[in-house]
Amino acid sequence: MDVLVIGGSRYFGKRVIALLRESGHRVTVLNRGSSGAPSEGTEHLVADRDDGAALESVLAGRSFDVVLDQVCYTPRQAETARRVFAGRVRRYVMTSTVEVYGDEDSPVPLPETALDLASVGVDTGAPWDDPEYRDAHYGEGKRQAEAVFAAGAPFAWASVRVAHVLGGDDDFTGRLDHYVRRVRDGEPIAVPAVNRPATYVYVEEIAAFLAWAVEADFTGPVNAHSHGPLHTADLCAEIERQVGGRTVFREVETGKVEAGEAEAEGVSPFSFSRSYGMDNSRATELGYSFTHSSEWLARAVSEAVRAAGTAGAGR
Repeated sequence: MDVLVIGGSRYFGKRVIALLRESGHRVTVLNRGSSGAPSEGTEHLVADRDDGAALESVLAGRSFDVVLDQVCYTPRQAETARRVFAGRVRRYVMTSTVEVYGDEDSPVPLPETALDLASVGVDTGAPWDDPEYRDAHYGEGKRQAEAVFAAGAPFAWASVRVAHVLGGDDDFTGRLDHYVRRVRDGEPIAVPAVNRPATYVYVEEIAAFLAWAVEADFTGPVNAHSHGPLHTADLCAEIERQVGGRTVFREVETGKVEAGEAEAEGVSPFSFSRSYGMDNSRATELGYSFTHSSEWLARAVSEAVRAAGTAGAGR
């Protein structure tokens, strides 16, 4: 297949590109060019995905079997993509997030139908070009972007709602590193008084799932995560096992915030006062077999430990 990947220059995105190449697909990567040329064996197109005219120009005369959009964060970007790729692509896969369920607090894992995209209000007039606004409304931006596609895309459309990702020496988020350093040094870890577990996925597994999703033919949203929810205490226990140190939880008051906003509210990342773990039954029914978090947690932590320079501190 001829596959266009928008973004994908770091973390699990670059792993997806490698897997697609290994499977024999022709891969073209489109980005702004700020991160340099993509991996060998891929074609590189340079354009700002927010600039519809620039996209039209760089894509002139081109068509693709599948587009994998790794960096669609706003309804405005979704509207531009819906217009520009009309007639240019058979199927469009958008990488979304668990944080589209950011308003939920459910005692049971959430299926895709927990979010009614038809009822999501779309506001393309919001200041989506402002990086601070976009970061503060990450879940809402993804939710509205999905709603734009769901309302009537001129191609087959799917979204992959990615769980919290762990693992990899190149994890740029600093979230697991936050715990490694605090457990190692016995520093307080701020958590809500009622701290809920969440669903996670290993970095290599989400890359494999996205590569599988490119080759599949399902439409609509699908939740993507490993079996076995994890609690903050699970992460800390594995860190203690590998590097020593001591876990010190400090309970703090929290308001109702999206998961991506937790740190700004003084709560450690991966500490949640709400339950909005996902149900991956649809992915299973579609034929994908996820691993259990117990199979990769130690590996993910060891990679974070190595990246933090604490590998020699074990007991």
